[in-house]
Amino acid sequence: MEPTPTATTPTQRTCFVVMGFGKKIDFETGRTLDLDMSYQNMIKPAVEAAGLRCIRADEIVHSGMIDVPMYQWLLNADVVVADLSTSNKNAFYELGVRHALRPSTTIIVAEDGIKTFPFDVNHVAVRQYHHLGEDIGSSEARRFQKLLTDAIQQILAKTPTDQDSPVYTFLQGLTPPALKELQAAVQSATPVAEDALPATAAPDATAATHSMLMAQVDDAQKQGNWLQVKTLLEVIRSMQAQGRQKMKQADAEVLAPDAPEDPYLLQRLALATYKSKLPTEEAALLAARDVLKPLDPATTHNTETLGMWGSVHKRLWELAKATGGAAAPQFLDEAIRAYERGYYLRNDYYNGINFAFLLNARAAEAASPAEAIADYVLAQRVRKEVIAICEQWLTRHPADTPDEAGQPADDQYKGAAKRYWVLATRGEAYAGLGQEEQANAILQEAYGLAPDGWMKTSTEEQLAKLRAVLATNPLRFIAAPATGQPA
Repeated sequence: MEPTPTATTPTQRTCFVVMGFGKKIDFETGRTLDLDMSYQNMIKPAVEAAGLRCIRADEIVHSGMIDVPMYQWLLNADVVVADLSTSNKNAFYELGVRHALRPSTTIIVAEDGIKTFPFDVNHVAVRQYHHLGEDIGSSEARRFQKLLTDAIQQILAKTPTDQDSPVYTFLQGLTPPALKELQAAVQSATPVAEDALPATAAPDATAATHSMLMAQVDDAQKQGNWLQVKTLLEVIRSMQAQGRQKMKQADAEVLAPDAPEDPYLLQRLALATYKSKLPTEEAALLAARDVLKPLDPATTHNTETLGMWGSVHKRLWELAKATGGAAAPQFLDEAIRAYERGYYLRNDYYNGINFAFLLNARAAEAASPAEAIADYVLAQRVRKEVIAICEQWLTRHPADTPDEAGQPADDQYKGAAKRYWVLATRGEAYAGLGQEEQANAILQEAYGLAPDGWMKTSTEEQLAKLRAVLATNPLRFIAAPATGQPA
């Protein structure tokens, strides 16, 4: 963790990184990018290789609101690297603040999914990199690390440094703020809040930051301790709510009365909530549904939210069906709507294969032959599209490429898991089409790659459910042309 920069900060040069945290949707391409991978695998190593101390907003130790130390870093950091990937609104705003405060030593980077930048930055140099979504390829990480390290060293080697701020370029003769005077003014405005965490938090947690708690969340999830994951995420959610409340109290007229919550946090909290199965499985699922409601699943374009909403309602349907609950059809229809929207928005295999399965499930229970046939035919079409999507991914990511091998253990596990699910989904799609021989060959390949045994078990359970719903083929309602009898 890094302190807020002050006049007594050691003389080592510093770099403040402006960017989003965690997984964010790139709405221009529909992909989900893990921005933490950009920071950990490329930006931070490149900055440290250039000899600077690197800090991101979630690594700042602070009490009270993050805003004051964030502005201090934008003012005082020797270099600012602004990652505009996914067109993150906060990153654009903070870049503008930096350009207003400092005429030089600001570097802009972005994932190459952004094809057109807004007018105000489309004439500024932007160094781009390629993101795989879940991770960064090792060769791309090496290339971009070197590019960014060289850029930092080159701009700091010049005396005076070249101007890179459009503000100072177009408003010639503008004088930068007096740093020492501004620093003293900002520091005097820093509030101290000893109630930054709820009373239920551990006593030593008052100095904890978002990233520290999220690291504990990741560790607990790897251990399968969903109750601990849920508890930690609820603490973070409470912290963020207190921060929003303080902002409203500070300037109630400017801030919207209902500032939105972090989608990534709520998605993870919903997952942990229903995975905990406490106090009962049904209660946990209903609670997870309530967690997701602030994200407005009925109208959102966030495919992660839609996938989670579909998953919760799919499980509610299975549970209600097993216990004879009257709400089973409504849960099924809601899950289908969520997976359908997620599939067509993002065109990805996960939403698609679940969409196809639930269409068959509804067809098996339909009272109307026409509705059963319509769902069955659509499910088969979706499976063919899912096969094509999976094959395109496998073509772009050959198993013997350097990006798949020679990485650290955690990255390699993620890569193997990703490949497993793509293959397993492709196998399930072929099984749903009745092409069992191809399905079995693909599934055996997937099983040989599964990093964890539960993956194979999960796939086999899903295949059993699929074969059960396919046992009732609605095409039997169609009369054979030659006989006039049901086919």
